[in-house]
Amino acid sequence: MNEALKQKLSRLPASPGVYFHKNSAGEIIYVGKAAVLKNRVRQYFQKSKKDVKTEALVREITDTDWIIVDTEMDALFLEAEMIKRYMPKWNILLRDDKTVSYVRITMNEEVPYVSFTRNPIDDKATYIGPFYGKSSIEKSLRILRKIFPYYVKPYSGHKNLDTDLGLTPGVEIGRTTPQEYKKNLRKLIRYIEGNRKSLLNDLEKTMRDESAKGNYELAAEARDQLFGLKELKKKIVFSDKEFLDISSDQALKQLQNLLSLENPPRRIEGYDISHQSGENTVGSMVVFINGASARSEYRKFKVRTSKNDDLKSMSEVITRRLKHREWDFPDLIILDGGATQVNAILPLVTPYNIKVIGRDKSGDHSRNAIVKLVIPHSSETDVPNLEYLELPNDSHIAKLIARVDEESHRFAITYHSLLKRKSMLK
Repeated sequence: MNEALKQKLSRLPASPGVYFHKNSAGEIIYVGKAAVLKNRVRQYFQKSKKDVKTEALVREITDTDWIIVDTEMDALFLEAEMIKRYMPKWNILLRDDKTVSYVRITMNEEVPYVSFTRNPIDDKATYIGPFYGKSSIEKSLRILRKIFPYYVKPYSGHKNLDTDLGLTPGVEIGRTTPQEYKKNLRKLIRYIEGNRKSLLNDLEKTMRDESAKGNYELAAEARDQLFGLKELKKKIVFSDKEFLDISSDQALKQLQNLLSLENPPRRIEGYDISHQSGENTVGSMVVFINGASARSEYRKFKVRTSKNDDLKSMSEVITRRLKHREWDFPDLIILDGGATQVNAILPLVTPYNIKVIGRDKSGDHSRNAIVKLVIPHSSETDVPNLEYLELPNDSHIAKLIARVDEESHRFAITYHSLLKRKSMLK
């Protein structure tokens, strides 16, 4: 252990969080979660017996960073997000395939149920993950089930012990309707995906609004869910997001320096356009807050004007987005496109002091596509100077930008496919 690392380990907090082990090149080689960061991270460097792979990992570690979160459950969900972003080699080498789990929710069914699987398939169900460590995510869902009751098997319509215990929504006894049940499941999904702060705010607003209307049962339901979520800090999810310390996120710090921002970009929005020969043209807006995806903030747009012109479609989407003052404005917009797209969108966002960059993939939509950026800089003329920058694929900033870009592309394709299926059924 080098002296700098030794000093850093002495500052580890006794809080839940996510930690990042790095090698001498500054590359993140392992992401882990901890109930108590101080205890968990130090274990790697203690003279205790470890398996061969862990010993090899420890020999590579020259630096460690961490992000503090509010609860163990938040650490679990943030770990999954960061592993998807960085794909650290030792998370792959150390894990047993059997420990990787996805939460599967059959939102496409009239009465959905929640289960776990190792192998997500294209069956129209909602999948969330991957999560590394099946027992932790299963325990988390058991706790959340007391706040947001759900079925664990296909709906049969028959009452059982879980109904009496309040662990099912009670559609079978008329306690709620399938529509209301789905609303609660969407709240569960928001929590699992890490959107805890906005969910708490919405529940508090619902509690006040329904109480003012005299809908006391709905107000009480929102109150119980709100209090239940606030109590999660006391729950132990694993042993041994709203307020992230984003100064520890190297990608955000690098973006701040690269774009000469006053602060790390807290809210990043990514945009993409999808269509098939001008048919069912859609635009997607994905949102990352403090470097992690905030799916409750995602928005989709059905393009109204030019159907087969990506440039005009992108301009329409950004223009419509900017009219929504009730949505927080981003610190940074990342476009799926090059110089032409950046030049077209820049005049739209400059009045709002929003930075915009483009990722020019030149037709390469593979996961390993080179991260080429188009960055506009102000000039003495009306035409901005454009900087073209190619980033190493293994850099922090490249992995964040690629993650945002992949999400915007996936979200656009998903919406386009939905409209295409609907048009075929007409």
